[in-house]
Amino acid sequence: MPNSSRSRQRRPKTGALLALAAVLLPAGALSAAVPAQAAQTQSGTQTQSQSQSQSQSQEPRAGAPRVTAAVLPLDGSRQRPAVYGDDTAYDTASIIKVDILAAALLRAQDAGRTLTAQERAYAEPMIRQSDNASANALWRQIGEAPGLDAANRRLGLTETRGGSGPRWGLTRTTASDQIRLLRAVFAPESGGTTSDGTAGSGTTGSDALNAASRAYIRTLMNGIADDQDWGVSAAGSPAGAALKNGWLQRSTSGLWDVNSVGRITVGGRPCLVAVLSDGNASMSEGVSLVERTARAAVSSTAAH
Repeated sequence: MPNSSRSRQRRPKTGALLALAAVLLPAGALSAAVPAQAAQTQSGTQTQSQSQSQSQSQEPRAGAPRVTAAVLPLDGSRQRPAVYGDDTAYDTASIIKVDILAAALLRAQDAGRTLTAQERAYAEPMIRQSDNASANALWRQIGEAPGLDAANRRLGLTETRGGSGPRWGLTRTTASDQIRLLRAVFAPESGGTTSDGTAGSGTTGSDALNAASRAYIRTLMNGIADDQDWGVSAAGSPAGAALKNGWLQRSTSGLWDVNSVGRITVGGRPCLVAVLSDGNASMSEGVSLVERTARAAVSSTAAH
């Protein structure tokens, strides 16, 4: 959903900007979408997928992919992300797994404990291999969409709504909200935790997760499977990216949602990047669009 109150970056007339325009304009950022009542294919890895019933969602028309990027350097130079494209809602696919884990960690913090051995056995393959069965288990454990939405209020997310029933892959989010989630994991803490290091129910935003929870998510995102090392990592240095990617083929249209979020290093500085896309003719075309967009958006933000 658009947020007209969010400030957008004034884009300089540079080579980076021209490259960004070349990526975004053909992508049909304002393309129409049509409602659908059908099944989706929710892919966790390139070789593993599951079919889920779809309800009250939208699919873009063929030949009209959309893409939106948001970039936030963590050097203190910006308080809000630079957003490229319309900051409207997209299906999350498997990038929601970071949010599911954050919600599970908040529940554990509230109970004054760390994750159990069983919870860790779900969390680690869910992030590293994007395992769907593990996501199903933790999704149920956090209370599905109501539990996710409650956690997101504490994490500072304002534009993310959990998918209905078991359909975590149909959670809707924006690029800006994904930056808010990444800030809750990667930005330096600003205080607000309790004396024992846990976050109380009133703690929000980048302070909601305690230091141990943040470190755990970072560790998993830094150790994803080699075959999933694509996406926003293309815009940074070859080593040290912390990632979560998601891809989903819609059964009604056959088109693909392809998303990538994470922390990368650009010129020796950490940077949070989220790129969301839908309406891609194939997964490979979606990956290419996401990577081109990430490079152009990061370059344009750095040049400003």
